[in-house]
Amino acid sequence: MSDFDNEEYETFDFVAARADRQGPVAQAVDQQPEPDDVEDDEDDDEDDLEDASDDEIDFVIAAYREDGQAIAQGLNPDLANDLEELVDQLRRLPGDAGAIGFVSLVEEVFVICRVRGRHVQVLLSDGGAAGEWPIARDVADYLGVDIPEDEDDADPMGDLGLLADLGVGEFDLETILDNDDLGSDQMLIEVAERLKIGDEFRRVAEALLGS
Repeated sequence: MSDFDNEEYETFDFVAARADRQGPVAQAVDQQPEPDDVEDDEDDDEDDLEDASDDEIDFVIAAYREDGQAIAQGLNPDLANDLEELVDQLRRLPGDAGAIGFVSLVEEVFVICRVRGRHVQVLLSDGGAAGEWPIARDVADYLGVDIPEDEDDADPMGDLGLLADLGVGEFDLETILDNDDLGSDQMLIEVAERLKIGDEFRRVAEALLGS
């Protein structure tokens, strides 16, 4: 992985990103909720997304280079439900230039998260998934992007150029995303191949997919 400039880091503040989307709370403490407020609270509860189950999580894999050697390792599958926790875990890895996290769900949706110190970049393969999966919703919150009303909206969400300096540009990712013959797990394996970490990544991915 290439070197990077600490001065270019952007702070990953997931709580602030979520707060920006929710807006200020102006209700006084002693104010009793009106009937409409109660209905709104019930609607908010309905918007809560259930975590992906073990059967729905294909894999969570981290990839990085240490002393120039490509390393891929499986991470706790629970990280497939929480972008903030995934970022924290990636930040702990001893990569020469940070680490990349790959999450695949039900062979249909993937998230790529690249962490270099305090600089975080994310890509969600299908923007419509933000209305279905918690980690996809987290990506939308972090980016400050509205969740598409139509869950069939298949446009990607995030930074298609997050791997450009590693040899996988926007065109490469778009080509992979446009290949309807590939599941999300296979798409990520293809990304790893183009990053020249394919052998290590495939070994871990196939072990996790077969478990």
